[in-house]
Amino acid sequence: EFTNGIPTKVICHSDGEKVVTGGLELFTYLNEVAGAHGIGRLDMVENRFVGIKSRGCYETPAGAVLREAHLDIEGITMDREVMRIRDGLSAEFARLCYNGFWFAPEMEMVKHSMEFAQRNVNGAVELELYKGNIIVLGRESPNPLYSADLASMDIDDGGAMFDYNPADAQGFIRINSTRLKAYFNMERKMIAEA
Repeated sequence: EFTNGIPTKVICHSDGEKVVTGGLELFTYLNEVAGAHGIGRLDMVENRFVGIKSRGCYETPAGAVLREAHLDIEGITMDREVMRIRDGLSAEFARLCYNGFWFAPEMEMVKHSMEFAQRNVNGAVELELYKGNIIVLGRESPNPLYSADLASMDIDDGGAMFDYNPADAQGFIRINSTRLKAYFNMERKMIAEA
C-alpha cells in the first residue's frame, strides 16, 4: 500500500497474511521475499560523474518490487501531464543523487516537485513474484483518476460525473492532425520538386 507515494504496508498472502509496516521493516522483508525469487539483480554500465564509464552489479529486490508497484498505482492516480513532467524530474533526481548533490538547492526544488506529484498516489497494488518476474494482478485506490465508464467510451455522457461524448473525439482528432497534414504536404512538395 502507498500513502502519498510512500510505501506504508505490505501484506503477504503466501506468508500467512503477514502484515509488515514501517519503512525499514517493509524494505527488509521485501528484500528477503523478492530476493528468494531472483528479483532485482542489475548488471549495467553507467556513466560516472567524472566522465568514465563503469560497470556496476547491484541487487535490490525490494527496490524492484516497490518501483513496479509504485509505477502501477501512479498509473491510476496521477494526471497524464504531471506524470510526463515527473518522468523528466525522475532522471534529474537520479542524476543529482548519484553525483552527490542531495543538499543542493536544485535538488530541494526537485524534491518539492516530486512531493507535489505524489500527493494523490494512494492505494494498493496486488503482485505475484515468480522466477524473477513481478506480475501485477490488480490495483485499487481511494482517489483514482481512472473511470471504467469514461474509459470504455460506451456511455454517451461518460457516466454520471463526466460530460463527455465519444463523438467529441472527432474534432479533437481533426485539430491534432492539422499539423501532420501540413507536414506531409510539405514533404510531398519537396519530393516532387527534387
